[in-house]
Amino acid sequence: MNLGEELGRSLPRIRVPPPGPRSREAGARLAALESPSVDARRESRENESGEGHAPIVYASGRGCNVVDVDDNVYVDLAAGFGALLLGHVPERVASAIDAQRDRMWLALGDVYGSDAKLALCERLARLYPAPGARVMLGSTGADAVTAALKTAVLATGRAGVVAFDGAYHGLSYAPLAACGLRSSFRDPFAEQLNPRVVFAPYPVDAASLGRSMQAVDRALAGGGFGAVLVEPILGRGGCVVPPPAFLPDLSAVCARHGALLVCDEIWTGLGRSGAWLASVAGGVVPDLVCLGKGLGAGLPISACIGSARAMSAWARHGGTTIHTATHFGAPLACAAAVATLDAIEQADLPARARESGALWMTSLRDRLGEPGIEVRGRGLMVGVALAGGAPRALAVTRRLLERGWIVLTGGARGDVLTLTPPLDVDPPILSAFTEALAGALAEIPIRGGSPP
Repeated sequence: MNLGEELGRSLPRIRVPPPGPRSREAGARLAALESPSVDARRESRENESGEGHAPIVYASGRGCNVVDVDDNVYVDLAAGFGALLLGHVPERVASAIDAQRDRMWLALGDVYGSDAKLALCERLARLYPAPGARVMLGSTGADAVTAALKTAVLATGRAGVVAFDGAYHGLSYAPLAACGLRSSFRDPFAEQLNPRVVFAPYPVDAASLGRSMQAVDRALAGGGFGAVLVEPILGRGGCVVPPPAFLPDLSAVCARHGALLVCDEIWTGLGRSGAWLASVAGGVVPDLVCLGKGLGAGLPISACIGSARAMSAWARHGGTTIHTATHFGAPLACAAAVATLDAIEQADLPARARESGALWMTSLRDRLGEPGIEVRGRGLMVGVALAGGAPRALAVTRRLLERGWIVLTGGARGDVLTLTPPLDVDPPILSAFTEALAGALAEIPIRGGSPP
């Protein structure tokens, strides 16, 4: 295999400095049509970083590679916000979609399901480490979180939610109220959101664990809170790994107060963090687990999986209280999800992500000797926190794009490079990125200082 030639496993090949003329033309046309928030955010990033942020426009993808409309080849370390666990257009999933395409695209939701929906629900229920699990399908991760929060209200009779600073659960209304990443996401819509949400600090060490658990316990003791919503590892919040005792302590305090533990595994699940479910690997059995992102290998599908006890609350209303939508459980997406789970299982991608991620983080720490850099994460959700804040992080992403590497920023302050490549990414590609990042950092010194 030649990493320099085979599309899907290729190193970058930049033919024209990005964004090239075709990307600029297509990007301008798109900016004139889509929500003005997108262009306003781009302009804000340009002002903040001092670098241009005109977009490239994707034309095709294969494996870990993206080709833009100017025929530049990039390595995609964002991978659809972490959703492309198998890379772009994985062959096995594409074959499953082709087979289902000729059979059925849409069934009748929760009235008449399909055999594809049955196959997926059986597979998902087996992921839950207790008998009797029930499954609710959705289209997005936010759908799954919404289903979980609705379940918590029905099961406990309490509408309050304890969430965490730095957390991201989606931007539709139920999860938006619990979005601790940035208050600016919530503030304009505050009067339409659940007012019974409190935020606890997300722990990063033993000292902060104590403060976090005190805040959770205090909120639950006050009454009215039926759910604790948590990411086992912060994803968009900067790949923050909490102390090992966090989830077990959280589970215990939920049990003591009769609240449901809801684990948002939309980022961490299905191998991304080196385990099928990070919460289970962390020693707990959540009442509810939310999956999304990578479940459909790029097609929109999500799931809320819950214990028999928690999910039984949906039956108490004689079927008059429901949570469904036209495209929930669509056969095409279900077939893609079953093929995705098959591919992850047969290649043991959780173990591969765990091992390759640990080696990559060690390499990044060794190579990036600059003071103030912190490399953190688990599996192939890796964060590189940079000294110099968001302006420098944004500037570094542009220098990386010029070299052919697609990378996003995250963290509450926007100062973290979040790296979420496909789980089967080749180690030489990760090594090449490490060198590219070292070069980009040398070009973008900390403001007021000199290059490292």
